[in-house]
Amino acid sequence: MRFTTTAVVLAALACGGEKGGQPAAKPAKAPAASAATGTVHEVKMQMVNKKYLFEPSSLTIKPGDTVKWINWSGGPHNVQFKKDKIPAGAAPVLNAAMPDRMGELTGKYLVDSLASYQVSFANAPAGTYTYVCQPHEALGMTATLTVQP
Repeated sequence: MRFTTTAVVLAALACGGEKGGQPAAKPAKAPAASAATGTVHEVKMQMVNKKYLFEPSSLTIKPGDTVKWINWSGGPHNVQFKKDKIPAGAAPVLNAAMPDRMGELTGKYLVDSLASYQVSFANAPAGTYTYVCQPHEALGMTATLTVQP
């Protein structure tokens, strides 16, 4: 029975999935992604001389810019913003801008070499944001980002 069902499905796919002589509907195209409005800044997440660090450890950007963190060496790494060390009103904006969050203000782990994680600061309030690499915070992997109007 499985062979018969599989054969029927494969035959339908090979024929273009037509039903009743009508061509199968084409899947809808995904809407185009919005173009970035600002600069993309890269921050390397790495281990240098047995020390874990973000490079640069301090960065100033403008609203609308994007930060791209790259697992350069010594991973896994991630980005976790410290709730008590970000501007008022920034938490909901960051949570909405952080894809695949592991938790509040916490980005996913970057396990693979050169894997990256991007966050847009399009609606982020001006001020200083302190962030850490969760697995290496105790080893001093911390940095700051300033959004300046």
